[in-house]
Amino acid sequence: MSRKFVFAIVLSATLGGAIALVGYQTLVQQTPAYNSIQNRQEQVMKTVSSPYSETVPINLDFTIIAAKAVNSVVYIQSKYDNRTTKGYYHYQQGPSMATGSGVIISDDGYIVTNNHVVDNATEIEITLEDNRSYSAKVIGTDPTTDLALIKIEENNLDFIPYGDSDEVIVGQWVLAVGNPFNLTSTVTAGIVSAKARNIGILRENNNNLQIESFIQTDAAVNPGNSGGALINTTGNLVGINTAIASRTGSYTGYSFAVPVNLVKKVMDDLLEFGVVQRGLLGIQIRDVSAQLSKAENLHVTEGVYVAEVIKDGGAEDAGIKAKDVIIAINGKNVRNSSQLQELVALHRPGDQIEVLLLRDGNEKTIKATLHNTGGTTAVVEKVPELTIDGSIFEEVSDSEKSRLNIESGVKLTEVGPGKWQEAGIEEGFIITHIDKQKVTSVNNLRRIMANKSNERVIFLGVFLDGTKSYYSVDW
Repeated sequence: MSRKFVFAIVLSATLGGAIALVGYQTLVQQTPAYNSIQNRQEQVMKTVSSPYSETVPINLDFTIIAAKAVNSVVYIQSKYDNRTTKGYYHYQQGPSMATGSGVIISDDGYIVTNNHVVDNATEIEITLEDNRSYSAKVIGTDPTTDLALIKIEENNLDFIPYGDSDEVIVGQWVLAVGNPFNLTSTVTAGIVSAKARNIGILRENNNNLQIESFIQTDAAVNPGNSGGALINTTGNLVGINTAIASRTGSYTGYSFAVPVNLVKKVMDDLLEFGVVQRGLLGIQIRDVSAQLSKAENLHVTEGVYVAEVIKDGGAEDAGIKAKDVIIAINGKNVRNSSQLQELVALHRPGDQIEVLLLRDGNEKTIKATLHNTGGTTAVVEKVPELTIDGSIFEEVSDSEKSRLNIESGVKLTEVGPGKWQEAGIEEGFIITHIDKQKVTSVNNLRRIMANKSNERVIFLGVFLDGTKSYYSVDW
């Protein structure tokens, strides 16, 4: 056998193996085999060395960590249909588009941002530091913490590794990285001014389940910074910048970030379940003050006072009583309600926590099992967001848009009892326009139909075989 022939066989086998390996890796990458962002980070980071120093930079030189961080903080443009934004959130004011920031937290495209940056958006566009641009899809949102998990289809991305917000101390240096006023890749520095701050911005429509235990800093944060990174001097993520204390709408001294330990839990819940698994103790609470301590003879001036125990909740089952004072959860001291809510929120329904409390001046340790919002310990299922009046819709894929030569549309995939069935609209019909108004997403369709009442509506669209059609319906 000639040398050339042997070489050809070896080369062919090598190339075949490489192609098979690439194909296998591509297939694996399409379906994430993990349900924890933190575990994914740890797996990837085992293969690389950290570029960060473990101490405060000499002469407060933040250049290395800043250069690394800007590659992992993205610019977000959210598009809406005639939507008016709220002033205390960091939107670009306007009826059709808002801007903000996000932080890449996995190499395969998962991004954390604020819920208010992407809430009800019809389109979300992500721009990286190197100007690459992607469409993002929402994996899940949590208004009670103002966090959202979104994803772009890309691999081998730089991400910011999680830190530990419990180790953050008042006075330490931190950097805020984001896109204020559309000025992309902006880095500011400051110190941690306080922890466990409650500033009352998440109260609306959250049924008293909101968690505000912000890290307060004096790093300059402005409109557009929302969803950006708060990092420590080793380059680790310690918070997601969310709000500012301002009467003008611009930075006037203090900014607030969701602590990363809470971010970790919320992101993993959204990744695995699509909805946050909120563990509740089942109590009504108040901060202990000097006045309350004196009135109730509590013997302490810090901690969380149990004003009421909810019937059939985890606290009642465990034996916690009204007028108890909770001073620690799982060995971590609790000084106020914000700290208590954060520590409990790190757990899921069914988890058991250790509660250290004072009763009649004596310490008592109790183990309590957390319940969900429905009063059980079961996993909470995500409510389908693609159901409108009994029928199920889905977004049209890019390949379908290209094949059918349409710019946008929403597909009716399952017809159930309700107006759609009564109108005779068939499954598989893609609605592209309603009364000449373009339909861009399921949320967009929902908002359009919410404004239709007692009128004739024209649905324009196309079937999967390319047949164009329309329905004229009295809605």
